[in-house]
Amino acid sequence: MALNYFDPQILAKLESLELRARTVVEGLMAGIHRSRAKGFSSEFEQHREYTPGDDLRHLDWKAYGKFDRYFIKEFQEESNLKCYVLLDCSASMGYRSDGLSKFEYGCYLAACLSYLALRQGDAAALVTFGEGLKRFIPPRAKQGHLREICEELEARRAEGRTNLGRVLQEIAEAVRRRGMVVVISDLLDDRAAVMQGLKLLRFKGNDLLVFPVLDRDELELPFKELTLFRDLEQDVRVTADPRVIREEYLRALQAFIDAYREECRANQIDHVLLNSATPLDKALIQYLAWRA
Repeated sequence: MALNYFDPQILAKLESLELRARTVVEGLMAGIHRSRAKGFSSEFEQHREYTPGDDLRHLDWKAYGKFDRYFIKEFQEESNLKCYVLLDCSASMGYRSDGLSKFEYGCYLAACLSYLALRQGDAAALVTFGEGLKRFIPPRAKQGHLREICEELEARRAEGRTNLGRVLQEIAEAVRRRGMVVVISDLLDDRAAVMQGLKLLRFKGNDLLVFPVLDRDELELPFKELTLFRDLEQDVRVTADPRVIREEYLRALQAFIDAYREECRANQIDHVLLNSATPLDKALIQYLAWRA
């Protein structure tokens, strides 16, 4: 039986993060995905009838000779966007029930998105963060850029606290030209501050895609015995019986997810919840649909 290289567990067996990213993306893409936005460039797309004010350099004289009417050549715009991938490296991202931690899954996703952007002709940037910026790798469109991104991801560990709201504010100031911003985080932070940062990026004309990544344990609370719960960022410990708190916990979790989703939708920000065991092609297809 053929291996499913979109499965994070199988992907983890490959030698390097760069190889994992290339394997996933090449498995997904049969050819380079192109932006469908129309503009004037080197690749011909279609004709339309001439209207006064059109650039005469793009008149198709062969079409005029054939139809005795003026037609303008429309072209496909070459992709040259900047894609900023922001990865949460705080301690809460280090949680795992089995298989990959949220952080490891986020690293795979960040590497795949970066390679996918580069493969489309876009410039890829990586931002790793916790309570503040850890590293900002500026956007570049060269294929060799993937190695620098993967080396940074492989060097990072999930540790410390997070302040996503402040980081988003800093990125909004650093991004001078509009681009695409992808956020990979469990979003376990002050929602008001996070949304304020996202709104600022959106106000400046950026397209935003948020991937909240949660573990199966967080989504289901499957424990059946008295359990010690520990906050990985503040070292707060609580002992509770999951059978007693499960219903209220799941209700609160759904409210947390819905609040983010609704506020993102209201601000034209895409929000796609991921389980850390979700095959990576699901996230990449969401990215392609958003990018198109």
